[in-house]
Amino acid sequence: MQQPRIGLVGSQGSYGRWLRTFFEQRMGLRVHGRDPVGDTGLSERELIETVDVLVFCAPIRHTPAVIRHYVEQAAGIERDQLWLDITSTKVAPVAAMLTSLAEVVGLHPMSAAPKSATLRGRAMVVCEARLDRWRPWLERFLVASEADCVRAEAEQHDRVMAIVQGMVHASHVAQGAVLRELAPAVGGLDGIRPFSSVGYELDMAVTRRILAGNPAIYQDIQFENPYVAPMLERLSGHLNTLCDLVRNGDDAARDRMREQLLDRSRSYVGERAAAEGSYAFERLGYLLADLHEPRFISVFLPMDKPGSLRALLSVFEQRGINLDSIHSSRSAEGELLFRIGVDRACDASTLREAMKAIEAEGIGRVVEASEGVASNS
Repeated sequence: MQQPRIGLVGSQGSYGRWLRTFFEQRMGLRVHGRDPVGDTGLSERELIETVDVLVFCAPIRHTPAVIRHYVEQAAGIERDQLWLDITSTKVAPVAAMLTSLAEVVGLHPMSAAPKSATLRGRAMVVCEARLDRWRPWLERFLVASEADCVRAEAEQHDRVMAIVQGMVHASHVAQGAVLRELAPAVGGLDGIRPFSSVGYELDMAVTRRILAGNPAIYQDIQFENPYVAPMLERLSGHLNTLCDLVRNGDDAARDRMREQLLDRSRSYVGERAAAEGSYAFERLGYLLADLHEPRFISVFLPMDKPGSLRALLSVFEQRGINLDSIHSSRSAEGELLFRIGVDRACDASTLREAMKAIEAEGIGRVVEASEGVASNS
């Protein structure tokens, strides 16, 4: 149990690949995988015989059946093992794993496979179903993941996910369909963009994120969680109510809309939580404004050590360049970048000198710059 051998069922999926890297590089463990897409060196039975911890990271709709197949293949040899799954639903996968003789824990990292080495800053739901001897190792794994772990029963998880995932995804999928139907008449997405509010930008970011992802995941989140359909009925019911009130249009309808859809919900949320949400929205608005700064550069710092950022900032200080904003984020490849917005009055040639100095002095690598600067660099 100190150095268990890890098995990944679904090793070629996005989370399978991330978990392999995590277990090998973060925890120093040996990993074996099986996946119909390019990882068939071991049969199901051989994989079970080889490992101590078996992790199921298959597509949501197939996971319970895959687990039951592995139970049949194991035929009792899994008695001393720990079986985990990382599916977005928990009742069905956990129930399937409990038909085995292994210890069983259901996991749900609340994000796509990250670009970073750990799950720091992300929640992970932990559903302990049958856990005894493997508890110390599981705790070490959870600590190494750096996730914000929340414990829950499998049914509680699925009920919550109907809201956290099902409701949010459904709302934005519907928004995408409305855009498809109505946007062409007002100039398309490009025609709408100059009119964007903070709320529209945030909503569209979520919608585009969903549309850019694997559609099978969003399908399965709607179809495989039994608590989603009742939630959708309530959501559509409230939208239908709003539609009827707006269509009516009189003062009484306005009062009912305010009372039923605003005042009651605000009372439930509470004044403090509502104020905190409003402040968070304002902060995101300022962030979006910073990210829309017309003059900026993005820099990758290869040396992650104290003083690296100070050395970067000194380049601007030496040239009298005033900074409007600085934010850290990760690129699509997972590199940690600093996006630096500079004063619009800054001379483009001075900023280009700073960019050259950043690379010439080995401080970092400029990976992006605003068009007015990069075009003449």
